[in-house]
Amino acid sequence: MRQQFVAGNWKMHGSLAGNAALLAEVLAGAAEARCDVAVCVPYPYLAQAQQQLQGGKVAVGAQDCSVHLSGAHTGEVAVGMLQEFGCRYVIVGHSERRADHHESDECVAEKAMRVLEAGMTPIVCVGETLDERESGQTNAVVLRQLLAVTERLGEQTSRMVLAYEPVWAIGTGRTATPEQAQAVHAVLRAHLTTLGEASGAVRILYGGSVKPDNAQVLFAQDDIDGGLIGGASLKAADFLAIIAAAR
Repeated sequence: MRQQFVAGNWKMHGSLAGNAALLAEVLAGAAEARCDVAVCVPYPYLAQAQQQLQGGKVAVGAQDCSVHLSGAHTGEVAVGMLQEFGCRYVIVGHSERRADHHESDECVAEKAMRVLEAGMTPIVCVGETLDERESGQTNAVVLRQLLAVTERLGEQTSRMVLAYEPVWAIGTGRTATPEQAQAVHAVLRAHLTTLGEASGAVRILYGGSVKPDNAQVLFAQDDIDGGLIGGASLKAADFLAIIAAAR
């Protein structure tokens, strides 16, 4: 059975004092978690998270990285820099990056490769907009996004984590039904399975307004292996309740 995984994505939130309290509570509360746990924090707080979470159950992750290893790229952050702060995971291809920064499928695939080359695990996000869902393009969109990554990673595909995040459900309070989410996860799983047994076992997370009251039923679906949690990861009680819902 695939080990479930719950990762928090703090997005552009946080403060030194607030983070300290949140991390302490999450670290203590997740000590006996049955699933893997991580928090993906803004770049300025990586050192704080590294120091406070060191040796505990909760891993440190970043929210993005550059396709470049170094150079004249003002404002960019290289994977080697993330390594130095103990990052185990790096989110790539989040819908907010794709939309706000016009990141292409190929750019996301290249970032995933950079993360793997640095010995970390990419959490690769795919997902459709409301217009795409309503026009029946969901499967085509998520498979296009995934195919760009699997073609680039090749046999290393098995080392990534995949996250399905319907854009229309991110931060909107709307959530795909468990059946809707499972249907897309099954499509993604089917593609991964064609790449071999190891790739077929890639963990696929659901993201999109996961809350304590819907986490258990979502995580009980056959092909949903946990969640990439946004707003609820900023409240220790909510995040810990979601972690407790995982198996």
